[in-house]
Amino acid sequence: MIDDGEPDALAVDETRAAADGDGTVVESPEVADAAEQVEVDLGALLAERDQYKDIALRLQADFENYRKRVLTQQSDEVDRATGRLVESLLPVLDACEAAFSHNVEGVEPIWSSLIGTLQRSGLEAMDLLDHPFDPADADAVVHEPGDDAAPVVAEVMRTGYRWKGRVLRPAMVKVRG
Repeated sequence: MIDDGEPDALAVDETRAAADGDGTVVESPEVADAAEQVEVDLGALLAERDQYKDIALRLQADFENYRKRVLTQQSDEVDRATGRLVESLLPVLDACEAAFSHNVEGVEPIWSSLIGTLQRSGLEAMDLLDHPFDPADADAVVHEPGDDAAPVVAEVMRTGYRWKGRVLRPAMVKVRG
């Protein structure tokens, strides 16, 4: 059959709906089958679309969780690296504190400046004197008997420090009780 652009008369008759006496349109069985197949195909396409949309949403949520986790890990790593730097400066603070306690002239401004800068960045000196002894915050290097049931810090021999809430260096203390 040669396609001349004109519809085949037989094909037109088969797909044309016939009108019955009351004006309603009656479809041929082929049209009904084709419409049913279109409905099935449309349902399958919508289900496939929903499946891909679900995959895309899960992937987007996974990526957002990954991004947040990486930012948290990077922030934690920066805090740990800065904490190591501050920890390496603690002997300088100890030397300044010792010189200051022995009335060495000119040390106080340097010590004040260094401790002030580190405190603004997150360093915190632990004040443990006359507080209950906590082995997480201090190392007991001397013990003296006392009448207290619970051990108490009697003397701080070396200052302990926290860096952003985490013990950077425990204090060396004398414990009574």
